[in-house]
This record gives sequence, structure tokens and C-alpha cells, in this order.
Amino acid sequence: MRLLIQRVTQARVAVGDEVIGSIGKGYLVLIGVCASDTEKTADLYIRKMLGLRIFEDKDGKTNLSLQDVNGALLLVSQFTLYANCKKGNRPGFSEAGSPEHARKLYEYIIEQCRKTVPVVQTGEFGAEMKVSLVNDGPFTIMLDESILPANKEIH
Repeated sequence: MRLLIQRVTQARVAVGDEVIGSIGKGYLVLIGVCASDTEKTADLYIRKMLGLRIFEDKDGKTNLSLQDVNGALLLVSQFTLYANCKKGNRPGFSEAGSPEHARKLYEYIIEQCRKTVPVVQTGEFGAEMKVSLVNDGPFTIMLDESILPANKEIH
């Protein structure tokens, strides 16, 4: 799994001319799923994402979490996070999970986030979307395999 988290002051996603998701202060999260990901994998990534302290406190230190600042989430499925560009100039996507598997985990992540975050907006799985944002900082973090516990099976 890969989560590209962008701290934003505002973000929105549109399909065609219709805005389907929009937030103010919070995270725009692009979500990539691979074939071996499970709900347990998703739970670990969700905990890490929601626990990140990347908002500034009154002293200007990045000490506050999304919940501390009453931030919102905009979750967008993004299979291209698994682009493989090692050979040639045309990316391959064989490492990305199947659409069925990715949709299931994307919907699971949305459901779990809604249990603790009051405002969770989403993109439309599989749709051609236009995403716009004002990145605050800019501040962008990639959560990937490096956050997984060493020598521990989580699948």
C-alpha cells in the first residue's frame, strides 16, 4: 500500500464538471493498493496516517495531528502510485492490485476513517478525475512499505 498525504488548506475532486468531494484544512490522500494488501495492512496505514503530527502548534512546531486541528480528509484512489518506470519510458502497473481488490480496500479505508474523522470526502473509484489543491507548506509525505514492521507478517 502507498499513501501520498498532502497537508492542504483546501482540496477538491471533480468528475467532469461536477465537484464530488471538497475539503478545507486537512489531508488530501492519494491511495495506491497492491495485490498483497489486506485489511490489516490498511489498518496499519490508517493508524499511521491519522497519528501523524504534521500541523503546526502555537509555537510553529509540527506537533498536531489531523484530529487536533479538526481537519478533514479527501481520499482518492490512485493506482498510478504503483507505476514501475525501471524499463523504458512507458510506466508499467503490474504491481498495482486488481480493480476489484483495490476498490474493496479503498472502500474499507473510507469506512474506517469515517469512524474517527468527522469530515471524509472521496473521489470516485476508477473515474477520470480532476484533483485540485492548495498544499500547505508544501507538506507532502509518502507512506509506503518502509512503515511496515521488520520481519513481521501483517497480511
